[in-house]
Amino acid sequence: MARARIIAEAGGVSPAIAGGALPLRLDLTLSEALVLGLLRQGVTRFVGVFGHGSTELAEVLRLYQEQGLCRTFAVRNEVAAAHAAMALRWVTGEKAAVFTSIGPGALHALAGSLAAASDGIGVWHLYGDETTEEEGPNMQQIPRHDQGMFLRLCSAMGQAFCLQTPQALGTALRRGHNTVDHPFRPGPFYLLMPMNTQPQLIRNFNLSELAEPALQQVGPAADGPNLEAAVEALLSARRVVVKLGQGARGASAGLAEFVELVDGVVVWTPIATGIFPASHPRAMAVGGSKGSLCGNHAMENADLLVAVGTRFVCQSDSSRTGYPQVERVVTINPDPYTANHYGRNIPLLGDANATLRKLSAALRSRGRSATPDGSPWLTDCQAQRRAWDAFKRERYETPVLHDERWGRPVLTQPAAIKVATDWARQRGAISFFDAGDVQANGFQVVEDEQPGMTFTDTGASYMGFAVSALMATALASRPFYGLAFTGDGSFTMNPQILIDGANHGATGCILLMDNRAMGAIWSLQKAQYGQGHATWDEVCVDYLGWARSVKGVAAFDGGSSPQELRAALDQAGAHQGLSLVHLPVYFGDHPMGGLGAFGRWNVGSWVEEVQALRHHIGL
Repeated sequence: MARARIIAEAGGVSPAIAGGALPLRLDLTLSEALVLGLLRQGVTRFVGVFGHGSTELAEVLRLYQEQGLCRTFAVRNEVAAAHAAMALRWVTGEKAAVFTSIGPGALHALAGSLAAASDGIGVWHLYGDETTEEEGPNMQQIPRHDQGMFLRLCSAMGQAFCLQTPQALGTALRRGHNTVDHPFRPGPFYLLMPMNTQPQLIRNFNLSELAEPALQQVGPAADGPNLEAAVEALLSARRVVVKLGQGARGASAGLAEFVELVDGVVVWTPIATGIFPASHPRAMAVGGSKGSLCGNHAMENADLLVAVGTRFVCQSDSSRTGYPQVERVVTINPDPYTANHYGRNIPLLGDANATLRKLSAALRSRGRSATPDGSPWLTDCQAQRRAWDAFKRERYETPVLHDERWGRPVLTQPAAIKVATDWARQRGAISFFDAGDVQANGFQVVEDEQPGMTFTDTGASYMGFAVSALMATALASRPFYGLAFTGDGSFTMNPQILIDGANHGATGCILLMDNRAMGAIWSLQKAQYGQGHATWDEVCVDYLGWARSVKGVAAFDGGSSPQELRAALDQAGAHQGLSLVHLPVYFGDHPMGGLGAFGRWNVGSWVEEVQALRHHIGL
């Protein structure tokens, strides 16, 4: 308690040490030293579920929270905790730690961390673990006579460390910092805390071992043969497509000049909306197996691909068949494994924005200037963009269809998502998309002009991510308003956000689009095998009653027209806290009910054809 008070009065751990208010050497428990180390790295938010495997950590956090040094958010599901901490880091940049007990809780959080691992978001994970003295099986440990089973599991997902001995804390903190603050591929760091080492007293602990965060940056790709080869390839290409992944965030300025110099068009992955303005004449929207008419046209007909900060997830490049006419690839990525994904490739290892600027300078030095509008490649692609805009507009102008299950006219998902994303943009709300049909239609509808407005977990496509992400509005030091787009299936994966959000003061709205089906998978089954199976139900749920049963949560009927949905969202936005809008939506075969698919995917009955095409292309 005295130490916490001293640190609070000094303004933090580092100032307390530097000013001499806190002795450099102390006797303290491992758990307190861990909390001190995390505070020094800027981790002040702790979210999760305590259990018998983490009571010592809970006591330290209680004392430090009393002095205003940190905040603890107890939630009802560890998966939700993992997603909330991930969303906080993704949207605001603030670091958080997920805490659990031993056993099932840790497994839940580990499963939830797949989203952060897939999308490259740095989050601390603190799990209780079995004791180190092997006195017999610990309750909830993996029931095998082997050591370090949870360490093995976590190590399969990412970087992990077990505090078998308290003296290893300094090393653990440095490895954690290198993982969650990695300059180009951050991810979750799993710190396992054996129950018997947590309360152990470390005598004369040197606080200098508590690693301070260091700024880690990546520069442009190096000069040399690869850069020269890339310039030559760009100068000789006739149809350039630039494909953006999340690693292109921060590269908007460099992109604008580069695409003009190479007469290129820009296509993005679902996770990269807003990096390049959707209204730009060279913007061709999303591409891939659930892409757009214009994005997929550009991919299908390009002769040179510039891949910027993308991992080439199967849906973003049609299971490696998305570029059948590409003769050369220029990949800009600091990670050599990703940068060398394709054949016929020129890897440029470096930061996206800095490397694009370097390429632009090299192109200008070779006499290249901005290509005027009206080139054959741009004209061709823009015609497809107009066709895509008209395709979407037709669906927005046919917003209501009769649905057999509801027995009445209801809104379609494309029309509903358009209304809601326009509302969110006008309000300045952050949009989160859950997995499934909502997500697929969402990234085809979204037209962001800047990054940071839409977040969709397309790496893990984790059901329940969006609603759990609303907890980040309560965790953030500067609260924001969130709009979670979710289906009935995804919502019921993690409905405890109603309670956790009300308890901790989340500010946002859940737009629950209810089609009583797994629309995305049903559509896939129909496309592959002619009919769906076990992807819908006949259970009618009173979601409005469910939400209203939680004190502090407001619930509104979304109606069956764009005007009624807009009015419901206005009511939700006026509520000080968490709200839910229930919206029945269309589910069926009508072409106006969805936005379709325009690419290939190596799944189901398509496997033989897609794999054969991939090997024929040989890229």
